[in-house]
Amino acid sequence: MDRLDQLESQSIYIFREAFNRIENIAMLWSLGKDSNVMIWLARKAFFGHVPFPVMHVDTGKKFPEMYAFRDRYADEWGLKFLREECPPLDEMDESLPPAARSAARKTAGLKKAIEKYQFNALFAGIRRDEEATRAKERVFSPRGQGGQWDFRDQPPEFWDQYKTDFPPGTHIRVHPLLHWTEVDIWAYTLREQIPTIELYFAKDGKRYRSLGDKDITFPVDSNATTIPEIIEELRTTKISERSGRAMDHESEDAFERLRADGYL
Repeated sequence: MDRLDQLESQSIYIFREAFNRIENIAMLWSLGKDSNVMIWLARKAFFGHVPFPVMHVDTGKKFPEMYAFRDRYADEWGLKFLREECPPLDEMDESLPPAARSAARKTAGLKKAIEKYQFNALFAGIRRDEEATRAKERVFSPRGQGGQWDFRDQPPEFWDQYKTDFPPGTHIRVHPLLHWTEVDIWAYTLREQIPTIELYFAKDGKRYRSLGDKDITFPVDSNATTIPEIIEELRTTKISERSGRAMDHESEDAFERLRADGYL
């Protein structure tokens, strides 16, 4: 098998292992490139359909192109789609920097959704190479009852042996893409011809590498208008993937504070 075959096989194993071991599990759909690959892999893992709910925790501030993509492919892919709204900004922690405070709405909305549906676990499309805090994650990552994450207390995972038996009350995040890179995501998207939101492709010398809320997400300089051009650009760029996320340029501990409280 080549690298993409190996990545695909490992992710499918993670999906099947989690679905077999954990009751009442759902998938988070951010509408971006990573979670679209995650849905594609889940459909492969379960022979063409996704057997658990797929949930978008909606801030109401995504790009119009993202909502159009969601509405089209939730139907075309036959998803058990859930849309959950986030609480208003004035309910968020005022001590957070502006962009992190806006992002905290998603954490609060996610907590309410977990409580509403009593989900024991969620699939999430994060990768270790995205951000330093995410590099500390595990594939099966335990959270406290309030969604809190303690990066100092994570189970060991050797030789694809995952801990799936946790004490009652533990909420679990499962990360099928943790071992992928940004280049892997695009190479797999190209190979599989996975539908892609047009904002990722350059227009007038700008494109988005990471998609979030439109008021706190900005494009980077780029002339890459195709996936092969994006892959070539990524092999040489010194700019981080999340450079267009305003939150990542605020206080050093803002992201870690959000992650500890349950942020994706």
